[in-house]
Amino acid sequence: MFRLAYVPGVTPAKWVSVWAERMPGVPLTLIAVPAAEVVGLLRDGGADAGFVRLPIDRDELSVIPLYVETTVVMVPKDHAVAAADEAALADLADDEVLHPLDDTIEWPVRPGLPAFTRPDTTSNAVELVAAGTGLLLVPQSLARLHHRKDLTYRPVPDAPQSQVALAWPTAATTDLVEDFIGIVRGRTANSSRGRTPATPAEKPAQRQPQKPAKKSPGRRTVPTGRKKKGPRPR
Repeated sequence: MFRLAYVPGVTPAKWVSVWAERMPGVPLTLIAVPAAEVVGLLRDGGADAGFVRLPIDRDELSVIPLYVETTVVMVPKDHAVAAADEAALADLADDEVLHPLDDTIEWPVRPGLPAFTRPDTTSNAVELVAAGTGLLLVPQSLARLHHRKDLTYRPVPDAPQSQVALAWPTAATTDLVEDFIGIVRGRTANSSRGRTPATPAEKPAQRQPQKPAKKSPGRRTVPTGRKKKGPRPR
């Protein structure tokens, strides 16, 4: 069994599908875990590998950065930002911006005005946005995850971005972990770096052309299927 953890917003379905095709005899178990708890889970051996959001404490972990997500601002549908295609951080200067404790974006300087509270989770912060008590900046996948009919979101191009990565305990880099790394990196099943590369098919042996039979002196060869005619009767 292979245990794969993933944080909210990450969709591991495409990699799980490839695993099922290549490793039909090894079941894969998905473990949904809050972003703030995934590092502890990996270090404690609760999962073989996991999708995390950087930055994290990399002590005892190996990490492969995968992709970067656009940061968006979640606002009520009647907010002024909703009328534009995108927003800049300067556009949020006069708004209260929520900063949940599980925020995965690294802010050199937090945008907007400090909100009246720091929610424990992004989910709680979304509820406060819906109540009209502040705005929220999150990776786009989290905005989709927490979609509500009364809220919308817009890209914020000049905001710091969140990066998704694959992480696993360095001391527990098993063969199955190596197999999953190969899948995530897009290696084919026949990759030379895989553990069990397919054996090339052997070429069939070439048949040697048969030499024609030697004719005996003074005799004529009769073609197959034809009978030799005798002397015509008088």
